[in-house]
Amino acid sequence: MQVLYEDNHIIVVNKAAGEIVQGDKTGDRPLSEMVKDYIKEAYAKPGEVFLGVVHRLDRPVSGCVLFARTSKALSRLNALFASHTQVRKTYWAIVTQRPPAESGTLTHWLTRNEAKNTARAHDHEVPGSKRAVLDYRLLAASERYFLVEVTLHTGRHHQIRCQLAKVGCPIRGDLKYGAPRSNPDGSISLHARRLVLEHPVSHKTIDIVAPVPDERLWQEITQAALS
Repeated sequence: MQVLYEDNHIIVVNKAAGEIVQGDKTGDRPLSEMVKDYIKEAYAKPGEVFLGVVHRLDRPVSGCVLFARTSKALSRLNALFASHTQVRKTYWAIVTQRPPAESGTLTHWLTRNEAKNTARAHDHEVPGSKRAVLDYRLLAASERYFLVEVTLHTGRHHQIRCQLAKVGCPIRGDLKYGAPRSNPDGSISLHARRLVLEHPVSHKTIDIVAPVPDERLWQEITQAALS
């Protein structure tokens, strides 16, 4: 577990692909418990450690995850995230096809299939759908893959995965949304790269960047983007 930022009110960690943020029916040990153990040991906390889950990432996704260390911070962060305007979340995705343009905005209406745990993107509003909007920008390309930066304007279930697949750019390893093959470690190549928000107590702007996974393709394509 890599800690990216911490103070008395919040802690941000770089989640590894395959970890779950919160406990689920699998019974696997969640990231939230790992963070509690870290806080307890680092600060010699007696008794139970408070930790509030503010948001989640899908299990095969890596990157920034924010937790609240106090109930006051949790309530304020919940309000910030609910607004969808005061928190900026930026993702990096490695996709298997070149995007339709160097940059653009995607707007779809998403419906959710609870049984299959999938979402479907529609070009027009349909019954039960929710509007989904994201901006994207092509950062780099290799012989077979393309690195795309995504900024979310809405927070829908599987939004990035579903919308990129809708325009013919499934995320590498994402079999659920049309990738041709899985990644060896079961991950999908989607990374919560950056989180910018107002601190819930100090009200200063916090800007956190998560290093990409230590995998050859991620390292090479990121190097190309930053050079």
